[in-house]
Amino acid sequence: MKDVIKKVPIPICGLMLGVSALGNLLQSYSENVRYICGVLAVFLLILVILKLILCFEDVKKDMENPIMASVSGTFPMALMLLTVYAKPFIGQVAFYIWIFAIVLHIALIIYFTIKFIAKLDIKKVFASYYIVYVGIVAASVTAPAYNQLKIGTACFWFGFVALILLLILVSIRYIKYKEIPEPAKPLICIYGAPMSLCIAGYIQSVNPKAFIFLVVMLIVSTILYIFALAQLIKYIKLQFYPSFASFTFPFVITAIALKQSMVCFNNLGHPMPFLQTFVLIESFIAIILVIFVYASFMKFIFVNKKS
Repeated sequence: MKDVIKKVPIPICGLMLGVSALGNLLQSYSENVRYICGVLAVFLLILVILKLILCFEDVKKDMENPIMASVSGTFPMALMLLTVYAKPFIGQVAFYIWIFAIVLHIALIIYFTIKFIAKLDIKKVFASYYIVYVGIVAASVTAPAYNQLKIGTACFWFGFVALILLLILVSIRYIKYKEIPEPAKPLICIYGAPMSLCIAGYIQSVNPKAFIFLVVMLIVSTILYIFALAQLIKYIKLQFYPSFASFTFPFVITAIALKQSMVCFNNLGHPMPFLQTFVLIESFIAIILVIFVYASFMKFIFVNKKS
């Protein structure tokens, strides 16, 4: 048992986040499909918790690595989403877990800033840094479920400002230093996530809505999505690495952001029905990628003899 759990990598939290978000994307089509996604995500959550319990020293060692430490931010993000799934079944307890997840993410921001940003080595900067600082916007996406729009609004603005700063820092790193270890190459697909996450957080928690601001965010999000898609086509051909988790959430959240934007534009008196076609295309891509990556992780953990 421990040998299997030992093979569970921290980046599986990114897959857990992607599956959880996929359920929300598909909720309008089928509540049952949403709950199937929830169950699949909870299975991954159990694996991660067992990893924390049985292999704590391994996790502690991983947190010394800037990639692993930054990717670990997908754990509290996924936890925030999963509390909304669980709310009908556990009631007020879901709110306390949601608050715990936010506090956990804030603790990661503090730890990461002291450990890696205070003594910045630009060669060790990766797109996964977005997860640490922009990932807190997951609280904005889930805040309405707990009637906590003030928390959601605060988290949105923190994440949005962090995104602007990180776009500069991370882009300089990738442009100036092109040498990337092969296992870390898929991480560049994370570029597709932060602006889309901000769009979803903005729509869910911030009032009043500014039409032009939302349009600009959507244009930037679309450009970053196309960039991430181009990188995906390049790196999906690699042998499996846990960083393949980067092929899930960025593509799911972009579809969610576009879907929510379409509804929001309509509510603001600027209907754009043509977006529906792109929502369907992005949703299809997201579904295929989540299924592929989930199957790849299961094979890596439970079938492959070597970790």
